[in-house]
Amino acid sequence: MKEASKDGRSAARRPDTRVVTAGRDPAAYYGFVNPPVYHASTVLYPSAEDYLAHRAPYQYGRRGTPTTEALELALQELEGPQCAGVALLPSGLAAISSALLSVLHAGDHALVTDSAYGPTRSYCDQILTRLGVATTYYDPLIGAAITGLFRPNTRVVYLESPGSLSFEMQDVAGIAAAAHAKGALVLMDNTWATPLYFRALENGVDLSIQAGTKYIGGHADVMLGTVSANGATAASLKNMVGLSGLCVGPDDVYLGLRGLRTLAVRLDRHYRSGLAVARWLEQRPEVLRLLHPALESHPGHAVWKRDCTGACGLFSVVLKPVPQQAVYAFLDALELFGIGASWGGYESLAIPFDCTGARTATRWHSGGPTVRFHIGLEAVDDLLADLERGFAALAAAAQA
Repeated sequence: MKEASKDGRSAARRPDTRVVTAGRDPAAYYGFVNPPVYHASTVLYPSAEDYLAHRAPYQYGRRGTPTTEALELALQELEGPQCAGVALLPSGLAAISSALLSVLHAGDHALVTDSAYGPTRSYCDQILTRLGVATTYYDPLIGAAITGLFRPNTRVVYLESPGSLSFEMQDVAGIAAAAHAKGALVLMDNTWATPLYFRALENGVDLSIQAGTKYIGGHADVMLGTVSANGATAASLKNMVGLSGLCVGPDDVYLGLRGLRTLAVRLDRHYRSGLAVARWLEQRPEVLRLLHPALESHPGHAVWKRDCTGACGLFSVVLKPVPQQAVYAFLDALELFGIGASWGGYESLAIPFDCTGARTATRWHSGGPTVRFHIGLEAVDDLLADLERGFAALAAAAQA
């Protein structure tokens, strides 16, 4: 992980500008705007002495190329001055697992939000347990009171805000302060907001994780994960990723880099369209409540407004009680909303879900069937017409 530019002008630029300019060096590529895609394994050295001394900008394809470096430096600049390095991984889950393993040891204890992404919980329960690391799940709304859950061996607090599927907003800064006071590190899945809308490292997070598969890629065609580290964790992260043998293929890195260049304009569209659709849904007679932090009705809205500068296109809806088949009829009638889990692309999606079996520190009381939506880049009026069609199917099935 190489150091991003400390150029004063770069630091003063707005995030929208940084996603376009960061990590670019056309002069190094004969004037071409984008870096070439290096398909590389072996690196040749000028001499035996150079080889033994590792005197070369790049040592081996798995350890980095100009292509990977361009994306790492761009993400590092986007994260802000607290970022000391970025690691690229072949998926979001690989980023989560690598971040955890970089700072945990046998005998350690981790505090993990009860609202975490399902595979994160599975990793903690099935892999970390086997490695001698204990996990305690905590109420995502606990805030600074989390200090009461610390043990002498608590090494990590793992956050995801808003929560996966259920969208609880966490007091990241308060939890981070409590964790650091106890000598623990803070890890956070920041895929929902991205560094454009929430600067995790500036709010006390030590390792900020993104599933680059989602908004960084933006086109539903790449598997990618990223971990951004501060000065306290960058060395251990680099060592962990290097020793694990994990690396991202050059074509996937390039797709991530290409997607990053349009992140600001795409995310703004997802945000505005998502909020418009959410406000429309909030007025529907079939809807019990919305789980969208940017809505004034959301319990975590004040935290979102304090901490975030925007939102993405992902939120959930609690429907009024209807038979399960009516929910299926609603989803099956939609034409513009695909039924699929990996959000963040240009397309709109909708899936049914139930958090009941995925909580241990809290109890899930939705009050009705739940559906998660991702609002893509389609015209809002067309999406609303599609949802009207879905609700007509729901009503017909509920009466059958």
